[in-house]
This record gives sequence, C-alpha cells and structure tokens, in this order.
Amino acid sequence: MYNILVCDDDRDIVSALEIYLTSEGYGVFRAYDGLEALDAVKEHEIHLILMDVMMPGLDGIRTTARLRETTNIPIILLTAKSEDTDKILGLNIGADDYVTKPFNPVEVLARVKSQLRRYTTLGGRSRPAGEDSAVFTNGGITIDDGAKTVTVDGEKVALTPIEYNILLLLLKHPGRVFSTGQIYERVWNDPSLGSENTVAVHIRHLREKIEIQPADPRYIKVVWGLGYKMEKM
Repeated sequence: MYNILVCDDDRDIVSALEIYLTSEGYGVFRAYDGLEALDAVKEHEIHLILMDVMMPGLDGIRTTARLRETTNIPIILLTAKSEDTDKILGLNIGADDYVTKPFNPVEVLARVKSQLRRYTTLGGRSRPAGEDSAVFTNGGITIDDGAKTVTVDGEKVALTPIEYNILLLLLKHPGRVFSTGQIYERVWNDPSLGSENTVAVHIRHLREKIEIQPADPRYIKVVWGLGYKMEKM
C-alpha cells in the first residue's frame, strides 16, 4: 500500500482528499502546514505528497524546497487559478506536478497514480530479477534502464523520475525532435494543454545536472519553434 501525505491548511480539503484516496486503497497522513509536513516525512514512509501552496507559516513553496534537500518523493502542488507564478516557482524548486483548485477528484487520482507509477518504476528501483535490462549511450551519457541509473562521463547523476523519463525518451531517439506537447504526453501521460512551461522547467533542471555548461548545452538542444532533441554524438 502506498502512503500519501495531504498537506493543506483547509481541513475540509484534507478530509475530502482523504476520502477519495482511501477509497482507492491508499494510506493517508494529514498535515496542516509545512512544518507538520516535514515532520510527517521524517516519521513515516511517505510515497507521495499533495500540498497546498498558500499556507500560513511555512508555505508549500518553501516546504517543497526543504523536502528537495533530502528526498525525491513526488510532490503535487495544489494551487489556485490565480497562482500561475507560484506554479512555475514550485516546478523550479522541485515539484513534480500541480492541480488547480477547485479540482476534479478524478483528475487528482489520475495524477497521483501517474506520479506513483513513475516513482516506483523510474525512481531508482531495479526491475524484478530475470527482466532484460537495456543500456542506452550517447556521448558521455549512459542510462542503464534495468538498474535505473544515469552516468555522465562515468559519474552517477541523481535525477527525479520525471527528469529520468525525459532523458530516456530523448536518449532513445538521438537526433529526433520532440515538441513540448509530445514530451508532456509521453512523460506525464496526460493531455499537453498548457504544458510548455512545465516541460521547459524540467528540461532546465535536467540540463543543470548533465551539462557542463547548461546555458550552452552539448546534449539537449532546443530547436526553436519545434521542440527539443538529443544531439547525436
């Protein structure tokens, strides 16, 4: 069973999300501010966090930044429609996705399942014994998709599940241009409406981890007006 931490200062929202999640078989822990969320992650095995952005005290943005210092647990932010700046800021500091309030419970559950699937299959856990592994290499980058490891010039690089999946997609098809919409649909498994900023933020984080000069990337190139590609080496 997966454990989900729901953090929101609105207790009614926490209760509603708990009902939806427990009905799907998830364990739920509650928190009503950022400090409680940090304590819950220390005390319990948490597999995913649903967290409000606007909370008194330690808000969702700063809590996400604190969490990213120690863990790659998927974080889905709960934001109001007027909080577009906070959405981008949240993605910049390590959030994996966001859901806009008022939210549709079906959408929340779909995003939770999608992030958990990524976390458990792409977050560093090995495949069961006996499954074939695949190794993909381009220049100094190597992905061992069996062991779920990434090395750059022989050094291991820690990626979030989304960063890993973006890199794997591009590395499997060197030279091929993928639009932001195609990347979003393949990695997030959701329709790509309004996906440009989300993809760009994760590409930027990925470049910071695999490129010597992220501002002048060697591997992940932008093709203006079209999308991104992995340069053939």
